[in-house]
Amino acid sequence: MKLIFEKHKEGRRGFTQAKPDVPETKGLDGKYMRKSAPRLASVSELDVIRHYSGLSRLNYSVDTNFYPLGSCTMKYNPKFTERIASLEGFTDVHPLLPQLSGGGMLAQGSLEVLYEAERLLSEITGMSAFTMQPLAGAHGELTGAMLIAAYHKANGARRKYVIVPDSSHGTNPASAAIAGYEVIVIKTGPDGYMDLEEYKKKLNKDVAAVMLTCPDTLGLFNPRIKEIADMAHGVGALMYYDGANLNAMLGKCRPGDIGFDVIHINLHKTFATPHGGGGPGSGPVGVGEKLIEFLPISRVIRRSDGTFALDYHCHKTIGYIAPFYGNFGVILKAYAYMLCLGREGLVEAAEAAVLGANYCRARLKAYYDLPFDKICMHECVFSASRQAKHGVHAIDIAKYLIDKGFHPPTVYFPMIVKEALMIEPTETESKETLDEFIEVMIEIARLAEENPSLVTQAPIHMPVKRLDETKAAREPNLRFR
Repeated sequence: MKLIFEKHKEGRRGFTQAKPDVPETKGLDGKYMRKSAPRLASVSELDVIRHYSGLSRLNYSVDTNFYPLGSCTMKYNPKFTERIASLEGFTDVHPLLPQLSGGGMLAQGSLEVLYEAERLLSEITGMSAFTMQPLAGAHGELTGAMLIAAYHKANGARRKYVIVPDSSHGTNPASAAIAGYEVIVIKTGPDGYMDLEEYKKKLNKDVAAVMLTCPDTLGLFNPRIKEIADMAHGVGALMYYDGANLNAMLGKCRPGDIGFDVIHINLHKTFATPHGGGGPGSGPVGVGEKLIEFLPISRVIRRSDGTFALDYHCHKTIGYIAPFYGNFGVILKAYAYMLCLGREGLVEAAEAAVLGANYCRARLKAYYDLPFDKICMHECVFSASRQAKHGVHAIDIAKYLIDKGFHPPTVYFPMIVKEALMIEPTETESKETLDEFIEVMIEIARLAEENPSLVTQAPIHMPVKRLDETKAAREPNLRFR
């Protein structure tokens, strides 16, 4: 497919702008004026329409294809939430409108969405309050780590460590380090859970928090999670819940009830807005009662007359962590999603996610190594070690899947599993779609033994074949010359 600049024909136009009906101003400083016309392609309207229609067909999206990405929850995005988020009453509200008097009443609906979304998330997670401001999951993690630091400082404790398991998301130790903590990594035991004996040895009064993903990145729910939390609290440490995998827990288990003090939620995963392409994200952070006074400002409150306002009066707050009120559009879609599904619908979503992952696990474990062969939650982690003996690695399996029209699962993560293949079906995919994916995975396993070169040479039918990924990262070629 040609680039739009390659379709350029000098003098060709698709649109002629009307002559201005106001006098041209001379007030702009000349240094801000263009010295030459912008270098835009000269093409007809038809060329433009065909070009961008063609580009849209090259997109791989959750609307058109299956994303089995582990730890990413790339599920179908219901279109009714998009319609609600595009309502003029929300999109045309300026964030600097006065809160209450005069034009401020125009913002009441938006403030109510923030307030009610916070209350729903608090109920779902067992937390006392939330800040809706963090702009992504990692931003939420950092906010949570800052809240933990503020809590310990206010209580006169100088703590310097945060414990994370070796199966954690990479952002966990990064967020803790940015917040000023040293990270203690606990290895995974042979049962697939954080090694409890090593955890006991490393846990002491210098530990500020324990950061856990629950269920973890292996897709397993640790049955001793309450014991882990009780031990942390016994030395005055707090429990941090990485909510990336919350979609497996909805309506089944509330993190606050099993001992977690801080949680971030990826609204853009669990509650309807897939986060492909780097955004938009939203990572609200919830806290237990003892951490409320440290939450970022401003916070939305309901006044005695039923109106909503922004509260800045909190002398222990960690301050501002985002401009205005976070990614409001994502919050709005999540709020609509929760209202639409209700409690029963959220429970059903969690059950379907877990069922789909276990269906994949059961059907594929005869063909791929399963490091921890037990009931999983919303995702299952295989190893391509068996295929690697024939020269077919996880990356090759990913490339072959592309040729077959499937987005690859997450590969090489978690890093504690050699040749990892991390599959998350999500709750929105049908059995027929899962069966099609599973059959291709079985085909790959067969080819790895009988004709491995067919897999290692893939993709064959794509416009772009195997890239030198190291060179592409170091010397990206992103401009038309």
